[in-house]
Amino acid sequence: MISLMVVVLVAKMAVQLWWRPRKIEEHFSRQGIRGPPYHFFTGNVKELAGMMSKASSQPMPFSHNILPRVLSFYHHWNKIYGATFLVWFGPTVRLTVSDPDLIREILTSKSELYEKNEAHPLIKQLEGDGLLSLEGEKWAHHRKIITPTFHMENLKLLVPVVAQSVSDMVDKWSAGCGEVEIEVCEWFQSLTEHVITLTAFGFGSCYEHGKAVFRLQTQQMLLAAQAFQTVFIPGYRYLPTKRNLSCWKLDREIKKSLMKLIERRRGSWRNMVQENGAKDLLGLMIQASHSTPNITVHDMIEECKSFLFAGKLTTSNLLTWTTVLLAMHPQWQVQAREEVLRVCGSRDIPTKDDVVKLKTVKLKSNFPFLFDEFRRYISDIRFMVWQLTMILNESLRLYPPTIATIRRAKVDAELGGYIIPRGTELMIPILALHHDHTIWGSDANEFYPPRFSKGVARAAKDPVGFIPFGLGVRTCIGQNLAILQAKLALSIILQRFSFRLAPSYKHAPTVLMLLYPQYGAPIIFKPLSHKGEGVAFKA
Repeated sequence: MISLMVVVLVAKMAVQLWWRPRKIEEHFSRQGIRGPPYHFFTGNVKELAGMMSKASSQPMPFSHNILPRVLSFYHHWNKIYGATFLVWFGPTVRLTVSDPDLIREILTSKSELYEKNEAHPLIKQLEGDGLLSLEGEKWAHHRKIITPTFHMENLKLLVPVVAQSVSDMVDKWSAGCGEVEIEVCEWFQSLTEHVITLTAFGFGSCYEHGKAVFRLQTQQMLLAAQAFQTVFIPGYRYLPTKRNLSCWKLDREIKKSLMKLIERRRGSWRNMVQENGAKDLLGLMIQASHSTPNITVHDMIEECKSFLFAGKLTTSNLLTWTTVLLAMHPQWQVQAREEVLRVCGSRDIPTKDDVVKLKTVKLKSNFPFLFDEFRRYISDIRFMVWQLTMILNESLRLYPPTIATIRRAKVDAELGGYIIPRGTELMIPILALHHDHTIWGSDANEFYPPRFSKGVARAAKDPVGFIPFGLGVRTCIGQNLAILQAKLALSIILQRFSFRLAPSYKHAPTVLMLLYPQYGAPIIFKPLSHKGEGVAFKA
């Protein structure tokens, strides 16, 4: 009997780890789709991890051509197998898709055929079982409840508090005399933690609890990141390994902290909403739980975990990379500052009305362009530019927080003429799309904000070429908050300082869940003495 069970088990493993991958390779090969050959059990993980490790072993030159470093396996195999190819993560196959028409089908026109893939257990534990991973009716129900938090009219109520937080931060930067070197990554993370905590939990005495959750999630993220470079073994998450024990302990502490916050808010959410007028995520979920049993305390905890994790990293990374870009390209720093001073003045904290005004400024045809990259725009016509908006969009294009997204075929599906078997994962390399020369032109790897002068939809040859917050019904719910916070922070920084890269800065974009600077982002800030003064440092 035992011998028979062993034979059956071995047969099943042979089917899953050898026979089935070979059949999938043959299926796609007949359709003209190839990829690096599958290796028993490990797939292409060993080669992939080796390429990623080698690419991140040393800094790169000051260039925005970051694809070979950040997505080295895609860059390498795309040249060999074309835009659509297979990659094996263990026995799990992923079809890499970078054609805008195919991506449009996956995320919009035929999105019902595809679902979010099941994340690695350690990563799912970190992200939470909220909007990031939910599917179907439960996802739709949660999104409907939470959406009012992120309406612009609601977010504007946060402007005074957010602006004051930024002002307090830069006051600390200018506490000394003269130039100061700041590691902006750490400061922006602390700033974002404060704002995200307010958005999630309201204006009560919740910041310290929120800060504790952020600290625990950071430790959890370091452990979860290791999962990207290992083969997923079913059942392994239940074994009491050192890493699993650490993750379990961290998750218990996170849930304990969030439970305290929920208990505190449950008795006072009505008064909180009436007092400040802003709708926070937890308050809305508590309100919904009074009218429907479908919203449980577990749901609240998981949604808070999702929002705290995604919200902090997305916004802090956007602020970091935009600051680095403005330090690298001082001419754009000057133009952005001119817009901010025109709208907000030199020392005033921007108001909610100022944020709306930070949109347009007319440049006459005889504007004295001093830089080569502007010469092609000298003409007899006038055009509109949105300084901060364009700069932020260009930052999101070159350095998107999320470099790829994955979907899984729920059924056998037809995709642009290809037959996709049920269960196939489809990887959309967002970073590759954003740097694609066929979509963006020969200057795709250059920092050139005016490409967005006519809006996002007309910036590229195909609108699907720009999806920093996703596309379709699952577009990031917090994008308005991220952009609002970034505009406020940059406006106040530009009012107070000119800045350049510190000599110790090493250009090394890399991935730890999201795109971040591997060696940090040290920036030298020089206080401006009065309104309008402070031409940015020369490159």
